[in-house]
Amino acid sequence: MPDERPVPYRSARGRWVLTATVLGSALAFVDATVVIVALPHLAADLGAGTAQLQWTVNGYGLTLAAFLLLGGSLGDRWGRRRVFLVGVVWFAVASLACALAPSAEALVAARVVQGVGGALLTPGSLAILQSTFAGEDRARAIGAWSGLGAIAGALAPFLGGWIVDSVSWRWIFAINLPLAALVVVAALRHVPETRQPGGGRLDVAGTVVGAGGLAAVTWGFTRWADEGAAGPDVVVALALGAATLVAFVLVERRATAPLVPVGLFRWRPFAATNASTFVVYAALSGLGLFLTTTLQVVAGWSALAAGIASLPMTLLLLLGSPTAGALGARLGPRLPMTVGPVVAAGGLVLLAGVGADADYLTDVLPGVVLVGLGLTTLVAPLTTTALAAAPDALAGTASGVNNAVARVAGLLAVAVLPLVAGVGSGLTNPTVLAPAHRTAMLVCAALMLAGAALAAGGIPGTTAAVRPPPDHAPTDIPTDQAPTDHAPAACTTDVHPSASRPSTTNP
Repeated sequence: MPDERPVPYRSARGRWVLTATVLGSALAFVDATVVIVALPHLAADLGAGTAQLQWTVNGYGLTLAAFLLLGGSLGDRWGRRRVFLVGVVWFAVASLACALAPSAEALVAARVVQGVGGALLTPGSLAILQSTFAGEDRARAIGAWSGLGAIAGALAPFLGGWIVDSVSWRWIFAINLPLAALVVVAALRHVPETRQPGGGRLDVAGTVVGAGGLAAVTWGFTRWADEGAAGPDVVVALALGAATLVAFVLVERRATAPLVPVGLFRWRPFAATNASTFVVYAALSGLGLFLTTTLQVVAGWSALAAGIASLPMTLLLLLGSPTAGALGARLGPRLPMTVGPVVAAGGLVLLAGVGADADYLTDVLPGVVLVGLGLTTLVAPLTTTALAAAPDALAGTASGVNNAVARVAGLLAVAVLPLVAGVGSGLTNPTVLAPAHRTAMLVCAALMLAGAALAAGGIPGTTAAVRPPPDHAPTDIPTDQAPTDHAPAACTTDVHPSASRPSTTNP
């Protein structure tokens, strides 16, 4: 029988629970970050072209985004510790396959499998804390988890760059094995098993259809650069993807327990918050891909130097988010969610000037600081609004949807932005990448401004006005899905310019 007695935070067992969940969730986040840093080395060692490099990032992001919400549901049904451990072991085995990959194709396949493991372990880490601790201990545990996760996010680019430069890109995957072993031992010995009474329901159809649609769209845009808009693979993939995503909406509308309750989007603040999330996180993913790669390929920086170039963004988020959250609570969400993206857009315009002779203090740091200040202003109010714009009983669902939206945005940005910027097959060609970088940064700045416009037009000026009235509660959620004291709070959005994000709440 599952042990649902609360664990004291200030106990040896409580500390081990925290250690297991922090290290487990950090596995999924750190890999997404350091892979971006390693792309030029992957290209040189495996002979990978631009499309293969895109899929090295997107293969992982696709399965992570597609199966994230299902992973949380599986934990509710079969036991959160059990599914978390399956995810950790799955992730470790796939990491070994990544480290041993003999070709770019084998690496992409392993990354796809790795993303499934990430989708199983990521929601479980926070759900374990939510269900293991109670009252003030729960708040302390989640706060410590958030802080330690942010520190891991700050160290990841440094660690990844050092590994790539000093040893080999293969070790950014191999290092996961001893960490995963520690997580497994700690979880088996110290983490209690919990599950949601009644087991929850699984939306397998929605998961499969949604994953298929995202895969087809991503494949179509990736092939566009080689075949052109009229290429047969492009036309078929994009048409199939569009039709499948429409089918996904229809499936979710009719599902008994949908992964994405489309009824939530009838409430304007919820729809505007997630639309703003989509364009902002697309811009952040584009920034991470192009800035880190350009600094190595065009400016000739080492992987370590390129990896830590964006460190001030993470530090500003870590230090400034609590103050920004308190300020947003006093001023209301619309102002910071409008001003933040505008400030970040200014930083992206400055970063468009990064080129062959880039100097960190004059060419990179000012733009990085502006982007960091904009994100610090934006992230806490955005996360709060994403939760507040849904009924209390659906706060976990709303948070999971917002997280999935952000990840899908990053997935599509990596597929589409190189095409829009005109990089073609020259992501590792400095002559081609230099002008493409300028275009990409300006496109990302435009996306940030779109996020500001969406917030200004769709987000109320006060927190109270964000709350939906009873008549806007969605009708596609069964009453038995309301969270209990042991139900998980789904992962909220995390932010990192080079991947899927550290955040104030999700490593």
